[in-house]
Amino acid sequence: MMSDIIIQPTPNPNALKFITTKTLKTEGKSSFKNPNQAKDIPLAAALFDLRGVDQIHFFQNVVTLSKFTFEPWDSLEPAVMTCIETFIEDHDPDFKEIDPEAERRKHLPKELAQIESVIDKHIRAALQADGGDVQCVSYADNILIIKYQGACGTCPSSTGGTLEGIRAILKENFNPNIEVYIAPEE
Repeated sequence: MMSDIIIQPTPNPNALKFITTKTLKTEGKSSFKNPNQAKDIPLAAALFDLRGVDQIHFFQNVVTLSKFTFEPWDSLEPAVMTCIETFIEDHDPDFKEIDPEAERRKHLPKELAQIESVIDKHIRAALQADGGDVQCVSYADNILIIKYQGACGTCPSSTGGTLEGIRAILKENFNPNIEVYIAPEE
């Protein structure tokens, strides 16, 4: 059954996309940074049981795994494939979790909502195609603080080319004086 899953690299050497023929997340996206967050989704919980798994990101028919640098892909990939194959038939793609993003967006200040709209239009699809995403944390005095999600969170290019691309697009489409910085890890 392994032929039903395609493995695709991302710009992050510590993240791979596992593309299935089955929908894994019907609506929205879900990122899990630890096993406790994923405990109610059997596929995600099982993936966290694998040695070296750092983060899991579900989007449509894709699960993107980020791993710790010490674990080589050549031992983790087959384990991930087996895990997905074992759990995919019983996986519920309609799994619900509290969608903090939807709630957050309802209460955003006007300028932050405009920034999210520009990111939705020009940036988000490319990040999601690589197994990640970005969230705007705050905006004041022309300074935007962002937080990467999924594969973007540990990607080496996120602090260079990706960040510069976000800055350039926001300068062109929102405010020529905007500065963009990455939030420190919690």
